[in-house]
Amino acid sequence: MSDIYESAANSLGLFSSPCLTKVELRLTCKGISDRDALSKPDPCIVLNMQSHGQWMEVDRTEVIRSCVNPTYSKVFTLDFYFEEVQRLRFELYDINSSHNGLKEADFLGSVECTLAQIISQRKLSKALLRPGGTVGKAIITITAEELTGNDDYVELSFSARKLDDKDFFSKSDPFLEIYRLNDDATLQLVYRTETVMNNLNPVWKTFKVSLNSLCSGDHERKLQCTVWDWDSNGKHDYIGEFEATFKEMRGAIDGRQVQWPCINPKYKVKKKNYKNSGIVILNQCKIIKMHSFLDYIMGGCQIQFTVAIDFTASNGDPRNSCSLHYIHPYRPNEYLKALVAVGEICQDYDSDKMFPAFGFGARIPPDYKVSHDFAVNFNEENPECAGIQGVVEAYQACLPKLQLYGPTNIAPIIQKVAHTASQEVHTKEAMQYFILLILTDGVITDMADTREAIVQASHLPMSVIIVGIGNADFSDMQMLDGDDGILRSPKGEPVLRDIVQFVPFRNFKHASPAALAKSVLAEVPNQVVDYYNSKGIKPKVPSEYQSSRPFGP
Repeated sequence: MSDIYESAANSLGLFSSPCLTKVELRLTCKGISDRDALSKPDPCIVLNMQSHGQWMEVDRTEVIRSCVNPTYSKVFTLDFYFEEVQRLRFELYDINSSHNGLKEADFLGSVECTLAQIISQRKLSKALLRPGGTVGKAIITITAEELTGNDDYVELSFSARKLDDKDFFSKSDPFLEIYRLNDDATLQLVYRTETVMNNLNPVWKTFKVSLNSLCSGDHERKLQCTVWDWDSNGKHDYIGEFEATFKEMRGAIDGRQVQWPCINPKYKVKKKNYKNSGIVILNQCKIIKMHSFLDYIMGGCQIQFTVAIDFTASNGDPRNSCSLHYIHPYRPNEYLKALVAVGEICQDYDSDKMFPAFGFGARIPPDYKVSHDFAVNFNEENPECAGIQGVVEAYQACLPKLQLYGPTNIAPIIQKVAHTASQEVHTKEAMQYFILLILTDGVITDMADTREAIVQASHLPMSVIIVGIGNADFSDMQMLDGDDGILRSPKGEPVLRDIVQFVPFRNFKHASPAALAKSVLAEVPNQVVDYYNSKGIKPKVPSEYQSSRPFGP
C-alpha cells in the first residue's frame, strides 16, 4: 500500500475518533401553547451540539404551519461515539409565517440531553424548559434508531391523478405521507411531501430517504401511505390511503410506473359504485449506493489544500509584539498555529505535498498596489510551497516586504480556487477535492460578493474553512450560515450544499492543535461524500487508481 494510504489512515483519527455507529433521530412535540387566540404556532426545532464549550447548530426540522402537536418528517443523522459525551440541545421556535428565519421567530424553550441518553432509552420524552428556566407544558419526544448494515438511499418520485376534491371554492391541496409499520405495530413517519396547491393531479418533488428509514432494510415491510388535503388551520382533510412495500416500489426502477388506488374506507362502505379516491403513481425508484470518505481516499481522491492569509492593517505592524503577525523567535502566532494544525492533517491526503498559499489585503511589491489574491512566495506562475513547512517559511519571508492595508475581501480568493475546482468537474472522476483555509482577523467587507462566490462554489468539489484570528467581533460571520439556516446569494439563490465552516481561533486558544483541527475538519469527510454522491460519481477501486496514476515519492 502506498505511503499516502498509510498516512491517511493514521491521521484519520484526527478527523474524528472511530465512529461507533450512525444514529437517526426523529422528533415529535405535544402541547405547544398558542401564541394568541387567533393563530396556532408554526413550530420548528433546531438541533444544536456542544463542541468545546460552544453550542453549534447541526440541523433543523421543517416548519409545520398551524400545529400544536407536530410530527416532523426531517430525520437527523448523527455519528455516535461511545467514548465522548455528546451534548445535544433541541430548541423550539415559533416561526413568523411570512419568514422562515430565526431572527424574527419566538423562542419557546429547549430540551437538553446527551445522545447516549436517547440511545439507551430508544425514546426520550422531556418537558420543554421555557426562557427563564420554568418548565413548560410542551413535551418533546426524540426517538433513536441505529443505522445498521445497509446505508443505501432510495430516490422516489410520486404523482397522483383524479384525487377527490375536498374544497368548495377551489381544488384540493394534496400532500402525501409515508409511514413505516414497525415490529411493535406502531407507525413511524418516514417522509411527508410538500403540498401542491389547487391540483387534483399533483406531481410531488423527488425525494431521498435511507433504505433503513423506509423499511429497516426489509423489502416486504408494510408501508402505509396517506394522501391529505392541506388546510391552513392545520385540520387537514383525509383523501385516502394505500398500502405498499419497497418490493412493489422497486418495480419502478426500470422507468416503469407503479400505481396504487387511493382508498377512503368510509366511502368504500357507504358508496355503492365507489372505486377509489384517485390513483397514486410512483414514476421513479432509484437506489443510490452510499460510499464512504475512505472509499474515495482509497480510490485515489487527493485533497488539494490551499491557504489564504489576511494581511490587512487591522492585524497591526508585524514588527510590533502586539501584532497578530508578530514573529516570535519561540512562540508561533495564531496564524501559524491555525495553519499548522489544519495543514498537517490535510497534507496526509495529498501525494505531492505542494500547497498554494495566497495573501489578501496588502500592498505588494514592486508597485505596491493592493492585492486580494497574491502568491505568498511572490511567484504568481507557481504559488505552491513545499509542504506545510514551506508555507510557514514563505509566510515569514513575505511579511517584511508587504505593506499591510485593506479592505478584507475574500471573494477573489474563493473565486480563484473555484476556478481550479471547476476544471476538475469535467473529469467526472473523484480525483481531486479542494479545501480552502482562510485565516482572517476581522469581519469581511465584501459579504455580498463572498456569499455569491460561496453559492457558486457549492456546485464544485470544494470546501471553505474560515478561522477567525484575534479578538474581533465575528458575529456577522454567522451570516455565512444564512438567515434561515441556508446561505443565499444576494439574488436569493441558495447554496447547493453546505461547504463553509467558520470558527474563532480564540475558542481553541488553550486547547490542543488537534482539537482545532478536529473542529474545523469534522465536516469535510461528509462534504466530500455528499458532493460525489450527489453527482453519482463512484470511487475508483484502489487497483484501478494505482494502475492509472503513480504516486510521487
